[in-house]
Amino acid sequence: NAFSGSGGLIELNIMLTAVSSLPESILGGLESLKANDNRELKKLPPPQLFTSLCKAELTYSWHCCAFNINRSRPRWHEQCSLPEAQDSFHHHFWMHCNSSNCSCTPMPDIFNPCEDIMTAPPLRVLIWFISVLALLGNSVVLLVLLGSRAKLTVPRFLMCHLAFADLCMGVYLVAIATMDILTRGQYYNFASDWQMGLGCSTAGFFTVFASELSIFTLTAITLERWHTITHALRLDRKLRLRHACVVMSVGWGFAFLSALLPTVGVSSYGKVSICLPMDVEKLKSQVYVVTLLLLNVLAFLTVCVCYLSIYLTVRNPSSAPAHAA
Repeated sequence: NAFSGSGGLIELNIMLTAVSSLPESILGGLESLKANDNRELKKLPPPQLFTSLCKAELTYSWHCCAFNINRSRPRWHEQCSLPEAQDSFHHHFWMHCNSSNCSCTPMPDIFNPCEDIMTAPPLRVLIWFISVLALLGNSVVLLVLLGSRAKLTVPRFLMCHLAFADLCMGVYLVAIATMDILTRGQYYNFASDWQMGLGCSTAGFFTVFASELSIFTLTAITLERWHTITHALRLDRKLRLRHACVVMSVGWGFAFLSALLPTVGVSSYGKVSICLPMDVEKLKSQVYVVTLLLLNVLAFLTVCVCYLSIYLTVRNPSSAPAHAA
C-alpha cells in the first residue's frame, strides 16, 4: 500500500500518476490535494471525510461539485450538530455544515454544472413518459405496417423508416433516464466513466442517428406527398418503391455518418452529460456542428415550402392540371 503509515499527511501530490483511489485513513488531516492530470482518479471518497481540506487541484471539474469549496459557506446551522447530521453522507449537507472558505480547480462550467443529469423532478417524470411512449408507440407502428398483408406502398415504406428513427430516439431517452436514476445525488463520481466511456458514446450515436434519419425521412415524406399531389395526372412520373429505396439508402448513409463522426474525433459526445456533440473547440468540429444545423434548417424550410405548395394546389384545384401538363 503506497499510503501505508501516511496518516499525518497535510499535502498530497498525485499529479501525473495512476493512483485511482484514496484511503480514508489519510483524509482527515489533508489540507491540500493536487491531482492534476491524474485521469485514473475518477471517484472520490465522501467529501465530508476531508475535514481539513482547503485547496484542491483536480483533473475533472465535476469533482469540485462534490466539495463545492470554491465559494463561502453560510454560517453554521443548529441542525449541523445533530447526530444524524454528523453521519450524513450527502454532499449537499456537508456543503452547508462546513464553514471553511477554500478553493477548488478546475471550476465547473456551463457544459458541466454541479447538477444531476436531470435536475427537476417534473423533468425526470417527463423523460420516462416520453421514452416509454416512444418505444411502445413506434414498436406498434412497425408491427402494424410490417405485419400487414396489404401491399407495401411508398408512404408505408417511408413511415416504417420514420417509426424506426423515433424508436431509436426512445432508446436514447431510456439510457439517459436510467443513468440519471443510477447517479442521482452523486453524478460527480460517475461523470468521467459515463461521459468518457462507451455508454455516452453509444447514447450519443443513437440520438444523432435518430434525429438525422427522422428529419431526412420527414423531408422525404413531404416531398413524396408534394410530388404526388402536384403531379396527380402524370402517372408516368409516379414515385416507385425502388426510387424510395434509393432515397432512404442515402438517408441511412447520411444519418450513420453524422452519428459516427463524433466517435472518431470530429466533435465529441463526452462534452455534456446528455451526450450531444457540443464540442466545438476545433475547426473541424465547428464545421461539423454548423453543417448539421444548416442542413436541418434547410430540411425545415423545404417542408414548409412543400406544404404551402400543397395547400395552394388543394385550394385552387384548377391550377393543378395546368401544372401537371
